[in-house]
Amino acid sequence: MAVAADLDRATDSKWDWVAEQTRTYLASGGTEGHESNGLYTLILATTGRKSGLPRRTCLIYGTSGEDFVVVASKGGADEDPEWFKNLEAEPSVGVQVGPRRFTARARVASAAERETLWAQMGGIFPLYAEYVEKTERTIPIVLLTPQD
Repeated sequence: MAVAADLDRATDSKWDWVAEQTRTYLASGGTEGHESNGLYTLILATTGRKSGLPRRTCLIYGTSGEDFVVVASKGGADEDPEWFKNLEAEPSVGVQVGPRRFTARARVASAAERETLWAQMGGIFPLYAEYVEKTERTIPIVLLTPQD
C-alpha cells in the first residue's frame, strides 16, 4: 500500500528522462518540474505488484473537482504502463503535486466519465490523440482522490 511517505524511498521509472525529471521535481520540493511549457506534472508512487516495493513516476495531469486525472498512455504502446498495473493491484498511492504531498485512492474512470475526461486531457496534451491511433487497447484514464 503506497502512501505519500513512499515518494522519497521509491524506485524511479526505468525511463531515464522520466527518472531524471522525477528526481529534480522531488529534490526541489516540487518547485522545479511541476510546470514546463504549459504542462503540469505530478509524481505518483505505486506499490510494485510483484515486488511489494514502492515505485514512482512523473505524469502529466489534469483535475476534475478534487481529483487529479492521469492517462495510462505509455506513448500508445499495446500494453498498459507498469504504474497502471500496480495501482490496479493496489489502489492506494502516494502523490506529489508541486509542494503538496498526499495519499490518494486511484480508480479507473467509468465509461461515462471517460468521454469528458479524454477530451479534457487531449486538450492538455494533444499527443494523446496520436497515441490512441497507435494501439487497439482503450487507454485508461485514472482519477486520484486525495485521502488526507
